[in-house]
Amino acid sequence: MKKDIKVRSLNLLSGGLDSILSVKVLMEQGIEVTGITFTSPFFGSANAEKGAAQLGIKLLVVDITDDHLKLVKNPPHGYGKCMNPCIDCHALMVQKACEIARRDGYDVIATGEVLGERPMSQNRQSLDVVARESGGKDVLLRPLSAKLLPPTRPEEEGLVDREKLFGFEGRSRKPQMALAEKLGIKSYMQPAGGCLLTDPAFSDRLRDLFSTDKNASVEDIKLLKLGRHFRLSNGAKVIVGRNKMENEKLNENSNIVRIEPDIIPGPTVLLIGSQTTEDIELAAKICASFSDHNNNDIKISVYMGSDPAVGFNVTPVSRGEFEKMRI
Repeated sequence: MKKDIKVRSLNLLSGGLDSILSVKVLMEQGIEVTGITFTSPFFGSANAEKGAAQLGIKLLVVDITDDHLKLVKNPPHGYGKCMNPCIDCHALMVQKACEIARRDGYDVIATGEVLGERPMSQNRQSLDVVARESGGKDVLLRPLSAKLLPPTRPEEEGLVDREKLFGFEGRSRKPQMALAEKLGIKSYMQPAGGCLLTDPAFSDRLRDLFSTDKNASVEDIKLLKLGRHFRLSNGAKVIVGRNKMENEKLNENSNIVRIEPDIIPGPTVLLIGSQTTEDIELAAKICASFSDHNNNDIKISVYMGSDPAVGFNVTPVSRGEFEKMRI
């Protein structure tokens, strides 16, 4: 490394082992590292904040909701096993990091990516795509696999000592775990955690939402995280709260048809889309079925915006009758 030059690196930090190691490896060279992490309706910053605290580094938290939602709706490189557009997501994050790095004078952008660790998003072709399409090809460093990849400009200029980087490859994490022990890293997030887009159940709900509403908003996405979801035959959707916390969250949606039983315990139910009498009655039956009904008729109250509640009695039916509608 060049003498008397303070090198600064902006590292993408998820809080997982690989990203923590990539920070630590550069810090071992005397490089000043700042972490950067991103938030959207599909992932937050909690794990990255824990990782940054453990490493003792500054962390930038950047909300990419608008750009990320557009990408998830139409990813140029497609999805993984679920609704996760990992290649495009990584490219977007590196692109955002590049913009900040250029603005604030960072010399290096680094990630914890390991060649071949994830078949779709970390094969050689995918790593090249991320580097090229993010606009960071000349400065994007993968410290854990750098010796298997072409040298970057920071390496060629002596800002980063390539000999002190690594050549990890493949899905085994044993080399990373051994390095973590050597560097004194004791805690880190387990792999495949943190992103809802890799969750099969959430992905089913998201896929269903996009198929019925191409203009789905951030608020629509947030509702996917709550309750049980049912799709009615005409396209309307019913969401049933599962506990007190979810009921309270659903109750915040005063602009959507809300249905509640007059007995406790019982769920708050949202009816999204159609507001026909038939759909309201069906949503009310679903509400009754998830209430403490003891096979007795239940009085249901229906709230439509600021209008007074409308009440009527509903005879509960077996929950099994609604399973075919469940998303």
